[in-house]
Amino acid sequence: MWLLRLLAVILVVGIGVSLLTFAFTRNRYYLALSWRLFRYGVVFALIVFALMIVERVAVIPV
Repeated sequence: MWLLRLLAVILVVGIGVSLLTFAFTRNRYYLALSWRLFRYGVVFALIVFALMIVERVAVIPV
């Protein structure tokens, strides 16, 4: 779980730095990069949440 939290913090920092760099340079590449990081982060979070729900609901016979 700590790894997921670390990845989330790195993602938020990456998006923030990218937006800050865009604000200073007005290079649209950094804006596109931050949007791409945000989309991939949301997709990854949805996959993790779906796996957690499946783990909770699934009855695996032992």
